[in-house]
Amino acid sequence: MNDITIFKIYVTVHQGNGLTFAIIIIKIIIMPILTILLVLIIVGVILWLVNTYIPMDSKIKSILNVVVIILVIIWLLQAFGLFTSVKNMHM
Repeated sequence: MNDITIFKIYVTVHQGNGLTFAIIIIKIIIMPILTILLVLIIVGVILWLVNTYIPMDSKIKSILNVVVIILVIIWLLQAFGLFTSVKNMHM
């Protein structure tokens, strides 16, 4: 998947007698919207086909649906760069 860089901001800060140097790099990367829509449509159709045409217990179908939805949400968070910031948080 190709990423598109919308903009970058570089900021340098110098403070006090000692050298305090900070570079803040803000980079927003957005996946092409057509790729996201295509993946969501394909996953939705596959999930619908499995739910409609494969006979299985309703509890198993519910678990499958929840797992697929959680995976898609995690993929979307990673696609928009939000999941990496969640992984880097320390409590």
